[in-house]
Amino acid sequence: MLMVAMLAALGLMTMLVLLAAILSNRVSPMAALIIIPVAAALAAGFGLKTGEFAVAGVRNIAPVIGMFVFAILYFGVVTDAGMLEPVVRGILRMIGQRPSRIVPGTALLAMLVRLDGSGAVVFLVTIPALLPVYERAGIDKRILACAVSMAAGVTILPWTGPTMRAAAVLHMSPVSIFRPLIGVQIVGLAFVFLASFMLGAREERRIGRNRQANAAVAGDSISPTGAALPRFFFLNLLITFLVLGVMITGKVDAMVMFMVGTIVVLALNFTSLKAQQERLAAHAPAAIMMASILFAAGAFTGIMQGTGMLNAMAVSAVHLIPPQMARHIPVVLGIVSMPLSLLFDPDSFYFGVLPVIASAAAAFGIPGVTIAQSALLGQMTTGFPVSPLTPATFLVVGLSGITLAQHQRYSIPYLFAASLLMTAAAVAFRVIPL
Repeated sequence: MLMVAMLAALGLMTMLVLLAAILSNRVSPMAALIIIPVAAALAAGFGLKTGEFAVAGVRNIAPVIGMFVFAILYFGVVTDAGMLEPVVRGILRMIGQRPSRIVPGTALLAMLVRLDGSGAVVFLVTIPALLPVYERAGIDKRILACAVSMAAGVTILPWTGPTMRAAAVLHMSPVSIFRPLIGVQIVGLAFVFLASFMLGAREERRIGRNRQANAAVAGDSISPTGAALPRFFFLNLLITFLVLGVMITGKVDAMVMFMVGTIVVLALNFTSLKAQQERLAAHAPAAIMMASILFAAGAFTGIMQGTGMLNAMAVSAVHLIPPQMARHIPVVLGIVSMPLSLLFDPDSFYFGVLPVIASAAAAFGIPGVTIAQSALLGQMTTGFPVSPLTPATFLVVGLSGITLAQHQRYSIPYLFAASLLMTAAAVAFRVIPL
């Protein structure tokens, strides 16, 4: 028992040092995830076995890393081929000049661009395209930031950062985490479009019909209505639906689908070897950066598990949780997951906090996948567009021309409401137990 207590104390210290190092912005997440657990394992006397633990952890998440790398390459290639351009033009034409259409159209565009997997890309594509529309119609720019944030936050995908981190640290497939959340996410998206319509309708009443009638259609100046479809547009769309559809069914591993899909769309849209190499090189930095962090995360969890520190912390935590309250861990995590985004950046939470919660819950028979799903209902999903710990938040406010305080005061209530509604839906659909 003394050994367990010592390992638990060392593990807790390791977690706290990791969180402090990442939150201080003085050490990169990758460096912290490698150096800190290695130092702890050596201090505990595990010696050269530390390397074996790290390798075992990396081996467990290799499929997740492969999926992430090829997902970035796949969506990068089809975006370069112009697959999203007609969609953007169509939405800009469809929303016209009425705020009650513009705001839901904003959410729709952001949701579609979110297929790329990157929140930063959503903001970089959507906000500059629609900001002139909002300015000409006289719509409050806080609404633009809010609608984009809601759509980006509620759209949870197997290849987005939080899902990838949760899958990596708990050693499970991202698809197995995502699939049960599809119905929950539909409820969340319904809330996003309803809230967007209500925000737009309220602005419509505020602005007044006369001003709307005199507003120019900004979409015409952004994208020509008569522009031709990109080459192989429908074929690219069909391949994308096929890749995503087969992947979601789970019949073929997600990594394999994205690997094959990447090769197909690359050969289809860029016939010369030079062009193919240029496209791969253009998207390689983003893929390599995230893959390196995931490799480090695999080494971190491998060391924490191999040394027994993670298990020791879980055993100690079990003694602090009343047995009658243990079954409520998932729903409580779902409720507080969005506010936790304001306290922890994604690396700190998913690599430092989530493993401890999952291990403690496992002692009461609660599977790790349930804990991952509970966390994804808000932690750096609905929470990331307003968290001061993510660069994407500052991208939102900078592009929208508003302050962080304005954005947080306006958007947090809607994002928190979406998180709570999805938590209630998850309980109703029996994804997480009450």
